[in-house]
Amino acid sequence: MREYVEAEIIPRYRDFDKAHQEDHVRMVIRQALELGERLGADIEMLYTAAAYHDTGLVEGRERHHLVSGSIIRADKQLREWFAEEEIEQIAEAAEDHRASSDHEPRSLYGRIIAEADRFIDADTIVRRTVQYSLTHYPELNHEGHVERCVSHLREKYGDGGYLKLWIPDSPNAQRLEKLRVIIRDESRLREVVESILIEEA
Repeated sequence: MREYVEAEIIPRYRDFDKAHQEDHVRMVIRQALELGERLGADIEMLYTAAAYHDTGLVEGRERHHLVSGSIIRADKQLREWFAEEEIEQIAEAAEDHRASSDHEPRSLYGRIIAEADRFIDADTIVRRTVQYSLTHYPELNHEGHVERCVSHLREKYGDGGYLKLWIPDSPNAQRLEKLRVIIRDESRLREVVESILIEEA
């Protein structure tokens, strides 16, 4: 199964934006497996859900989590290794991973994939935000990118932001607080965004 995923699924990330390349999916896989071992989840199901979680980006970002679920359900190859109910859990985990989701993940697998998708490292988060802005909003000037990135970081990661962490006491909870210290300091946040924007532009 892993040979199939490595050969046929992971390479799809090469066609996505800079924030969702192979390094991203491998980070999600690594974190999911670490959490899964601690929480007693099926490691092969987790590996598969993590590997497929962003494949729906092939049809754009807005519905990518739902498209990822459809891709999993449609992949006949997975039936060599998983029962139908396991495939459904894997698909639901991919569907439930999105940070802006309006509902709690439906299973332990969904909570783990959602958590693993959030590597709360200040530099990584800001860099991915800048990369996304540059790719998807090329019409913006320097100041426009700064404003958009600062606004997004506040809305998603700031105090009261829409990002939810589903695994209590995860390393992400501690790292999120460190990121929020930066976000609370507007001048410092703008400096960090501008510095990375200059590097990436």
